Amino acid sequence: MKARIAILAGDGIGPEVIAEAIRIIRAVGQKFGHDFTLDELPFGGVAIDEFNDGLPEHTLKACLEADGVLLGAIGGPKWGPSAPVRPEAALLRLRAELGVFANLRPVAVQPALVNASPIKPEYLEGVDLLFVRELTGGIYFGRKLKEAGRAVDECAYSDFEIERVTRIAGRLARQRRGKITQIDKSNVLETSRLWRVVTERVIRDEFPDVSIEHMFVDAAAMHLIRNPRGFDVILTENLFGDILTDEAAMLAGSLGVLPSAALGDNRRGLYEPIHGSAPDIAGRGIANPCGTILSAALLMRHSLHLEPEAKAIEAAVARALEGGARTADISTSADEALSTRAMGDAVLAAL
Repeated sequence: MKARIAILAGDGIGPEVIAEAIRIIRAVGQKFGHDFTLDELPFGGVAIDEFNDGLPEHTLKACLEADGVLLGAIGGPKWGPSAPVRPEAALLRLRAELGVFANLRPVAVQPALVNASPIKPEYLEGVDLLFVRELTGGIYFGRKLKEAGRAVDECAYSDFEIERVTRIAGRLARQRRGKITQIDKSNVLETSRLWRVVTERVIRDEFPDVSIEHMFVDAAAMHLIRNPRGFDVILTENLFGDILTDEAAMLAGSLGVLPSAALGDNRRGLYEPIHGSAPDIAGRGIANPCGTILSAALLMRHSLHLEPEAKAIEAAVARALEGGARTADISTSADEALSTRAMGDAVLAAL
């Protein structure tokens, strides 16, 4: 097939990890006989420096015309809270323009990395869960007020916003073990009570073959550590999802090995590792590229509908890890840690 992929390297370690994902994408194209056009475009802080805009119009146009968008990372101290133009605003705008509203974060514990996690190994065996986080509503996007001695962040959700993300969770649960755990704080929050009512209705009426249970967010935070195998698909609102997905990353041993996808109602999606730009290690060539490479696998699966190719990438990462390939974040010995490039070499060889 022919496909166009927009590549946004971004800031910090973004260009380093994106470079390895590009090698894998090109290798997959050659291996499976596809014609992938990769458009490398300025985005984030580097785009602010050059264009005074984190999302220049030519970058946005290319992303809207692409079949999928792969992002490295954005931001850094140079474009901090006091900066007049911030990279994070560009990311929010890009999500809105692409129409993506559901953030998928799979957390599958690689057997080879059980010892890299701070959690006891007996709790990690067989962990394979998927977060579906609502991405464009809630407290992050609500009305804000700051005045002397007082601040307000408003949290609001509509039936429509909850319905559409629940449908994505339902479709994905059908492809997995058929179980959704919806996370809220309905003993306190009106928005959470709405989440319970709407998700229950959508699953009952449209996905009768999928089961749904409800759990308070504080209990979920505990069960993620005590019994992570008990979860299949976790569906939640924006703020709770932001917090719980970082907690769940520790099950896998490192933020560096986990991918994510942002999807909407159309084929196009935005794919990125869940880690940040890590300015403290940028330019040193030691970042873990696995999360970005696995994000490319999600792009193959969800935007290009190339399931064998997605599985091939995921299997290559697993084989590289089983063979002992480790970057510093998952290595038990600094002497044995591979560079970003060498880790990419190991995955490429396994592919």
